[in-house]
Amino acid sequence: MDITNDRHSQHISSQFNQELESLKTHLMGMGGLVERQIQEAVAALLDNDSRAAEKVRDNDRQVNEMQLRIDDECTQILARRQPAASDLRLVLAVTRAASDLERIGDEANKIARNALTLIELGETTRGYTEVRRIAGQVREMVRQSLTAFARFDTELALGVLEDDETVDEEYRSAMRSLVTFMMEDPRAISPVLHVLWILRALERVGDHANNLAESVIYLVKGLDIRHAPEHPRASLSRKRGDRDADNDTDKA
Repeated sequence: MDITNDRHSQHISSQFNQELESLKTHLMGMGGLVERQIQEAVAALLDNDSRAAEKVRDNDRQVNEMQLRIDDECTQILARRQPAASDLRLVLAVTRAASDLERIGDEANKIARNALTLIELGETTRGYTEVRRIAGQVREMVRQSLTAFARFDTELALGVLEDDETVDEEYRSAMRSLVTFMMEDPRAISPVLHVLWILRALERVGDHANNLAESVIYLVKGLDIRHAPEHPRASLSRKRGDRDADNDTDKA
C-alpha cells in the first residue's frame, strides 16, 4: 500500500505516533550532521585547514553514536509495537537509511584523512577543481534524498537516482584525466593518488545518497528497486499500471 494513503499519523496510540515521528527526526538530525561532515572535509582540503580536517575526524564518533541510537529505537518499536504495512516499512527504511548515513560519515572521514596528508605534503596538485565540482553534486544528492524522505516524495527521490548517473560519469572523467597526468609526470603520483582517493570517497557518497533515495521509494510505494533490471521510473509506472488494472477488475 502507498504510504500516502496509509499515514502512520492516524494511529489510535498517540505514543506510537510520537515514537515514529521521533525516529524520523533523529534520522534527519543524523543526515544533517553527515552532510556538514562532507562539506567541512572538502573545505578543509581546499582551504588547507588541518584543524578543520581534524574536527571532521573527531565528529565521526558522534555519527556512529547517532546510528546506534536510531537502531535501538527501531528495535524497541519492532519489539513493543509489532508494526505492519507502512509502519513496518518506515522502521525498516529508517534502519537502512541510518546505515547509509553512517557510511557517508565514514567517507567524510576518509576525505579528511587524505586532506591532512595533502596539507602535510604542502603541495598544490591537480584535481581540486574536480573535487569541488563532484563534492557539490553529491552534497546536493544527500540533501535531496533526505528531503524526499521527510516529505515521502518519490519524484524527488527519482531525481537523485538520475543525478547519480551524472556523478558516476564525472568521476570516470576525472579519473581518466588524473591518471593521464600521473603518467606524464611521475613526480605527481604521490599527491594525486590522495586526490583520487578523495574522489573515490565522494563517488561512494553519491552511491549512498542513491541508496537513500531507493529507501524512499520502498517506504512510500512498497517497491524494492535496488536490483531492478529496468529503470526506476519504469518500475513505478508498471506498479501503478498493475494497481489500476486491479481496480478495474474490482469494479467489474
